[in-house]
Order: sequence, then structure tokens, then C-alpha cells
Amino acid sequence: MKKIFALIIAFVLVFSLTGCNKPNDSTGAETVTVVLDWTPNTNHTGIYVAEALGYFEEAGLEVEVVQSPENSAETLVASGKAQFGVSFQDSLAPAFAGDEKLPVTAVAAVIQHNTSGIVSRKGEGMDTPKGLEGKKYATWDLDVEKETIRDVMAKDGGDFDLVELIPSTVTDEVSALQSRSVDAIWIFYGWAGVACEVAGLETDYFEFADIDPVFDYYTPVIIGNDGWLEEKPECAKAFVEALSKGYSYAVENPREAADILMEAAPELKSNSELVYASQEYLAAEYISDASRWGEFDGERWAAFFRWLNENSLVEGELEPDFGFTNEYLPEK
Repeated sequence: MKKIFALIIAFVLVFSLTGCNKPNDSTGAETVTVVLDWTPNTNHTGIYVAEALGYFEEAGLEVEVVQSPENSAETLVASGKAQFGVSFQDSLAPAFAGDEKLPVTAVAAVIQHNTSGIVSRKGEGMDTPKGLEGKKYATWDLDVEKETIRDVMAKDGGDFDLVELIPSTVTDEVSALQSRSVDAIWIFYGWAGVACEVAGLETDYFEFADIDPVFDYYTPVIIGNDGWLEEKPECAKAFVEALSKGYSYAVENPREAADILMEAAPELKSNSELVYASQEYLAAEYISDASRWGEFDGERWAAFFRWLNENSLVEGELEPDFGFTNEYLPEK
């Protein structure tokens, strides 16, 4: 009887360590839904690698990756319709301000540093923020967007009020710059900047974080539903560890990882040169100078939230240290 009891205890302990104690009836795996921020791209490669190479399966997970309607990933995760999603620190800020906070937490940083900035045609004087004076900038008319550009222009001795703001209809940055419909566009270099390179378009570019470190916030991030994280912490750790393996594989094997992404999202195959080049670029950015994939620097996170507070860019007050955790990452 003692041996039987010991076996039962051992079984319970092993099973509890997985944290996945409500498995899918047909597969024995915990079902997890991940919602993307938009259409599949190289920001998401690690997710597809983890699925294709069996890292989720090894973790006892059955993962479904879904695309969301525009700007709804946070809502779907908060409602519990998805356990995890892809979001951005700046997008999360309004949801974390005040007393009624959205019940989601950032559990991993997809990319270590903010690789966004302003791209323009080469040699037209927009290689620094001040050069935007008198130029046509494609704007989304967002307060945070405009204040960011105002801030970096001021630090460069420029005046944001002298920029010609053009409502953005840009879907192809290369075409927009070549047609001269606009002079400058806010881009994420890992996709749109690389697209300019692939197209042979010579550009000037500056990153906001190079002008002011306060803009080195986290974009994109993986968010989790707070209730699910609390209920199944070990299962959440298993998911994030599988993701870590997926993104680490993409760091070491960018071309093979790009192939996996395009197999999962065949619509990308028509632009394979861009996908390969983007994957190569991001291979150096997923972990960069961090000690492990996914890790948040609390001071960098807080610095951006303090900047939002100081410039009254959210309704209510943001707690600088709120909304992220390194708790679910694999041990160093």
C-alpha cells in the first residue's frame, strides 16, 4: 500500500508541475489560443516555429494561432477568448491607466529594443528629426505618435509645428516614398525598412530610441490573460518556454525559420525575398543584448510609462511598474 500511495503522490506531483490539468479530451493536451496583432509576419516567427517543431506539443499544449480584427488582440485576451496574444507596450498603456485596468499582463518581450523610427528618401535632409520641418509626414493623428515626434524634434532643435501632416493611407512604404505622396513615414525597420532595402530604394532613417532612450520601450510583446495565468501558472510557464525555444531557433536558423513561417502563412511566399531578409534582421533583435529571450528591463518599461504620465497622454495615472512580468520566462 505504501508503494501504491507513493506512486499516486509521484503522479500527482508530476501532473501538477505541468499545470495543464484540464486537457483536451481527444489529445490529452491543454488547449491554448494565441491571437496575433495582425496578419502573420516575422514578429510572429517563433510562435510558428514552436508549433512546427513540436515545442508546444512537448510542453503538453495544443496551440491554435488566430488572426484578430484590427486592434482587438488585447480585448480578446482580456475577455478570455484567447489565453495569449501579441500586443505593444504603447497600445497597452491606455488600458492600464486609472482604476479599471484591462486584465492582461505582458509575459515576454518578442524583440528587445524598439526598432521603430522615421524613414525618408535619401539625401533630402531628413536623416535627423529637425529635417522634418517643411516636409510631408504621413500621420495616424495619434496623440502619442505626434508627441513622440515633437519630443525628438525638439531635442534636435526642430519645431514639430512646421511639419506638414498628411493623413496616412500608406500600405506600401516603398511606393509611398517613390511616388512622393509623402516624404517621411514612421516604420518598424524589421519589415518596412528592410522592404526598402530589398526594393533598392535608398533611404535615410533615424530611430526614436537613439534620440531619447525613453522611447526604447517594448514593441511587440506577448500578453496573457490574468485569470488564466493565475489559475495555470505552470502551464503558462510551459507555453512561454516553448515560445523561447521557437524564437531561439529563429535566432540560430533565420532562413529555416522563415521557411516555417511561410509554410504556415503561404501568402508570404510571393514576397519571400523580403521575408528572408526581415528574418535575418530580426535574428539579431529577438534577444539582442538581453540575458535571455523575452526578458523585460523594468526601468525601461517604467521610463516610458512615466513619460506618458508627464505628457498627459493617458486618461488617469499609469503605475510605471505595472503590466509586465518576467515570472513565466525559463530560468537563466
